Amino acid sequence: MAISAVMANLSRILVWWREVDWPAGAAYALTAAPAAAIGARTLLVLPPRLIETTLGVFFIAMIFVRRWLASRRLRLARWHLAVIGIPIGFLTGLVVTTGPITAPLFLAFGLVKGAFLATEAAGSLAVYLSKAVVFRTFGALPWRVIGQGLMIGASLMAGSFIAKRFVLKMPPERFRLLMDALMLVSGLAMLWAAWR
Repeated sequence: MAISAVMANLSRILVWWREVDWPAGAAYALTAAPAAAIGARTLLVLPPRLIETTLGVFFIAMIFVRRWLASRRLRLARWHLAVIGIPIGFLTGLVVTTGPITAPLFLAFGLVKGAFLATEAAGSLAVYLSKAVVFRTFGALPWRVIGQGLMIGASLMAGSFIAKRFVLKMPPERFRLLMDALMLVSGLAMLWAAWR
């Protein structure tokens, strides 16, 4: 998944190149990438059920946090992205993905649609590269798994290019609702995976 996430994020950057908020993506990546490396190393010793349960609850709670921030018209600044990048980067090292966590973060920064997709991808690209390097260094990413990641990543890249026209037609509020639905489904999936 680390390999496919690198490819998926790269494709979103390419699709929405003109919309990327590079300073915001860099502020997040600056702290999140090293924290992801620490999280990836920690992953090898923690019980998966604890991590999945905690993240499932957290994903669902973030729906309400994002809505609360939006109702008060509170927006995050770049320095918030850097500070919040530390715990999110660490969590990204521990689990397959934390997209549902980064979604409300970049939405609260004020990004929507292509700008949101591209900027979140730019920050996350560094995080997943860091994670992949740690996995490879500690022998958790053999060539067979790299090959599987490249195949999955290729389909995700194609999906990014296909989805662009749908995102362009979508009103910003519907896009935010779609992100809320994604967080709910992700949270429930994590809880189901933890307790099945």
